[in-house]
Amino acid sequence: MKVAIFDFDGTLFPKETFPLLMGHLKNHPIHFQKYRNFFLRILPVYLAYKCKLYPEQKMKEYSMRSYIAAFGSSPKTEIDQFFSQIGGIMSENLRETMLDRLEQHRMDGYYTMLVSGAYEPLLYSVTENVKFDCIIGSSIPYHDEKLSKNESVNYIYGERKTEFINAHLSDTDVDWQNSFAYGDSYSDLNVLELVGNPVAVNPEPRLLELAQDKNWEIIKEPIVSLV
Repeated sequence: MKVAIFDFDGTLFPKETFPLLMGHLKNHPIHFQKYRNFFLRILPVYLAYKCKLYPEQKMKEYSMRSYIAAFGSSPKTEIDQFFSQIGGIMSENLRETMLDRLEQHRMDGYYTMLVSGAYEPLLYSVTENVKFDCIIGSSIPYHDEKLSKNESVNYIYGERKTEFINAHLSDTDVDWQNSFAYGDSYSDLNVLELVGNPVAVNPEPRLLELAQDKNWEIIKEPIVSLV
């Protein structure tokens, strides 16, 4: 079996999702009051990161967990609805080039995967009308259909992406050499190096330099403002 693995932020979706989520919470007609506690919680960590006293990846992980923690013990249905609202808007701005690649891979019989650090309910909402065989994202913990205060978001990033990919495909004979992976960030390197056909999509400088050195396919598109 051949696989085609897609990143989300900066790849299938042309922007980073977290700033959009912050704006969605801040301006939400019901949940806007949660924004202040969330912001005050992450501010010291963010300032430490800007002063190069806190690693970027840990800052992102802390922000992801703090964002969900702001919802207290809200019902799962309420949180799903929250993500569905912004997911519906984001779905209108998916990168057409990636959608075309996804469709071509499906027609060619590839097993398609969306693997991202973004929240799983957001990924499912954004791709409601886009067909993937598997979606792996950062899962939100629930207990009795309510947000669990005793567990943290299972944040997926870097090497953890490959761990989840390999675990999901552990019972499958994968033709990695003829498989594809798409990513925009140097943090996607572990996934890109899994396959024989890595593709750098509007890559950040470090990934661009590496992709050029390794003669990987590079897709560059103009940066456009989102609706």
